[in-house]
Formats: sequence, C-alpha cells, structure tokens
Amino acid sequence: MTVTKYKTEKRKARVGERILITNKHVREGRYKNGDVLKVDRSYVIGVFSEEDYGIWHSEYEVIVGEHTPAPNLDEMDYDELIALSEAVMKALRTRSYKLGYDQGRFDAKIEAAHGTYEKSDQQKRDEIVEKAKEDVRQLLESDYGNDHEFIVNIPKRTVVDLRKIRGCTNIARRGIAKCAPDDCFNLHIGKAIALRRSIGWSVPEEYLNVPQPTEVRVGDVVKGRTAFSMDTYEETVGEIEDGKYKYIGGDFDYTEDADLVIIDDSRAGEGE
Repeated sequence: MTVTKYKTEKRKARVGERILITNKHVREGRYKNGDVLKVDRSYVIGVFSEEDYGIWHSEYEVIVGEHTPAPNLDEMDYDELIALSEAVMKALRTRSYKLGYDQGRFDAKIEAAHGTYEKSDQQKRDEIVEKAKEDVRQLLESDYGNDHEFIVNIPKRTVVDLRKIRGCTNIARRGIAKCAPDDCFNLHIGKAIALRRSIGWSVPEEYLNVPQPTEVRVGDVVKGRTAFSMDTYEETVGEIEDGKYKYIGGDFDYTEDADLVIIDDSRAGEGE
C-alpha cells in the first residue's frame, strides 16, 4: 500500500492549515497519531479542527508539504497494473494538451520510449471527444468580453456558434461545423469546430478526420432495419442487456444481433 509522506514544521498552526497528529494525549480517543486534520480556529494553548476536536499545540506538527512514493509494481495485481497504466496515459495526454503539445508528437514520443500501442478506432474517437469537450470549456473561459450561442440543427447535422460582444446582440463572427452525410454526428466535436472557427483559430486535423464509432452505447442514436422488410428506422438506445438493445420509445422495443449504424453518439443529457 502506498503511504503519503509529510514534511512538517513544529510550530503553532494557523487557521486553514493542515496538521499531523504526532504526540496524541494519552487520554484522547477521538483521533490518533498519524491523523491529518484541518485547523478551523486557534486559541492560546491549542487549536480546534473542523471536526471540533480540541488539540493541544504539543500534539501536532504543521504540514508544509507532502509526497506520495511510487507504488511497488511487484506488489500490484494485473488489474491494478492495468488501471495504473491507463491513469498514467490519461494524465500524460491531458498534461501534453494543456501545455500545447501536438498529439502526434506526443504519441511518437510515447511509442519511441515504450513501443507501439495500437488503439482501436473507438478508443481514438473517445479520446478526441474528451479533448473536444475540454477544448470548448477552455476556449469559452479564455474568450474574454464575448458571449457564445450554439445553435444545433440535428436534422441538418450542423452546429453554429454565434460570437457576440458581451452585452450586445449583434453577431461579431460565426463559425459553422457540418457533419458529412456518412459520418457519425457528435455534438461535442461540432461545438469545438464551430467555436474555433468563430474565434478565428485553426481546427485540429483530428477533429475533421475522427474515426467512426464501433461500439453501440446507451444514449447513441442508431439506424437499423426492420426484421421483415427493407424499411429503416432511427432510434435512441435506452438500455443494453445480454446483447439486446432496448430503444427509448418507438415501435421496436428490442433488437438482437442487429446490424446497427451509429449516427449520433453525442449522448447529450447522459452525463456527457
């Protein structure tokens, strides 16, 4: 188990600081040595924690830094190792994006150091969608003095961003993203493209050539074909169980082993 190491100072704590119990009073039973508490208020002979514990000054040291040692890989099981490697890769990709590194350059460095890892098209798409969400959030926060209104037209598969000077109704610039007829529509990627175009920024190549989804998930809009005719239908997947897809409303409650085509994987309103 990985244990956090603390750097401490022996002095009186200030309100808001964290303290490490190192010399618990023999009659104290509410906390123990090694506990970390946050100071809520201070008095002459001690402090009170947020839990309203009264703690003598002699019982604690003030935390001024901390360090979590790297886990012992030999003590981790297979699932823990997989989870750790995925977390590390996600952190590296997030850090590289925030620092403005090119994704292709990042992948090349990772491959050079650790060998080639070929992600599936679905994994690549998932990463690009997450990047688009973060892209939109950061661009909206950084475009000071301007408001943005997104207009989404699902039937036409378009997203339009209207950029307006804050407090005004006049449109300063607009950006448009239109999904190709044979591509799967994704609202988050559409917003990122439209927003970048309205601000005047270039659109990353990966937004324009994102792989198509390969895994049907709850919330996806799919196109299918009826069992006894050549008629097609479009439905939203509401539940997946035992290889069966239950749709939200519509005439087709369940479809099993269907040759479904995902036409919209935005999953808006599904926590994404």
